[in-house]
Amino acid sequence: MLKTIHTSNAPAAVGPYSQGVSAGNFVFVSGQVPINPANGELVKGDIKAATKQSLENCKAILAESGLTMKSVVKVTVLLNDISDFAAMNEVYGTYFDEHKPARAAFEVAKLPLNADVEIEMIAYGENA
Repeated sequence: MLKTIHTSNAPAAVGPYSQGVSAGNFVFVSGQVPINPANGELVKGDIKAATKQSLENCKAILAESGLTMKSVVKVTVLLNDISDFAAMNEVYGTYFDEHKPARAAFEVAKLPLNADVEIEMIAYGENA
């Protein structure tokens, strides 16, 4: 059974998609650009702050599903500039200090809203 996930603690989708979808015990979190849901503003120009906001958005969507970052099995990170990898990784590591999910990171030509980073996740849990 598929269930759409929505929370006001993460930015609304900027297109025809859901913040996340649960399918059985899996939760698929749509790519989150660093929009602050409190004010709707894009965090831009500071990759560490942008990474933190994207991860907080993902975390909020997981929480809406009853899951935590420890439930994450796969992460994809899209960067506007791969030279930001080390700074992104520094922040990323604070969210996954004990549990380390599988991950891929790519530089892309352009991200929605000209964001510096976009992060998507797949999580697994009995509470999903």
